[in-house]
Amino acid sequence: MTEQIAPPPPVTPAPALPPMPDAPPPGTPVPTGKDRRVLRAVLRWTAAVAVFAAVGSATAYGITRMDRTDVPGLATASDGRWKYPTLTAAPLPSGRPGPFDESNAAGAHYADLRDLLLPLPEGVAADRELRGKDGWLRTETFLSEYQEESDRDALRLQLVDAGLRHIAARGWTADDGTHTRIYLLQFGTAAVVDNLHTMELAPYDRPAYAVRGTETVESDEDFPEAAESDDVLTSVYTEPEPYGGEQVREAYLGAGDVLAVVLQSRAGGAGEVPFQQTVALQTRLLR
Repeated sequence: MTEQIAPPPPVTPAPALPPMPDAPPPGTPVPTGKDRRVLRAVLRWTAAVAVFAAVGSATAYGITRMDRTDVPGLATASDGRWKYPTLTAAPLPSGRPGPFDESNAAGAHYADLRDLLLPLPEGVAADRELRGKDGWLRTETFLSEYQEESDRDALRLQLVDAGLRHIAARGWTADDGTHTRIYLLQFGTAAVVDNLHTMELAPYDRPAYAVRGTETVESDEDFPEAAESDDVLTSVYTEPEPYGGEQVREAYLGAGDVLAVVLQSRAGGAGEVPFQQTVALQTRLLR
């Protein structure tokens, strides 16, 4: 049903003012010169107040119509977030459910794993080493993120035993030097990922294997719950001060049959905001 808009009420013309008399009524005292000066001063101040009031009202109205960042002195400084393109869900094959659908007992992602990667934000340089062949990354490239050879050997065996199917990856370096790497590892079922995440790779206090460039890593207690999802297992770690040449932040996400590893590093300290933003958006794409 179309909403009817009532016509505006008719405008009633203001009543005409009576003509000004040519002379004051009888008995009205005639002002002296001093009185006239006082009267003119009062009129000038009244006019000035009226002008200031009009200007002030117009300014107040203008400010209420402006965004906060448009008002000089009230602009909000950037909090470090990156500008990503609009995120869209990866297309599913016809008739296939999402990973957390009740009918999907295996928690399988039927969408192409490469389409589940977070896109590049604006103004960054893509990491060519993580493109892989046809978008699929070699296991050795992922394992090179870990600093100890013994850890790489142990993790390689765990991935083989767990039935690793594919690895898709994306990385970039921002203008401030922040280096981001995202790895999506796909397995046969969600149960495999749950065990690998919780029992093998990402216990609560620290990750099982040390990433290159880290010495001491601990659970990131400042990571906001709003950046997590009830459907996705989330373990987040940070390298506390004093760190070496750069600080590393890590996240391990278990989402259905996909294990995501998000790494961010930067000389002088990796910012909390871009890391939290990256983890939150990658989590959203895996749901």
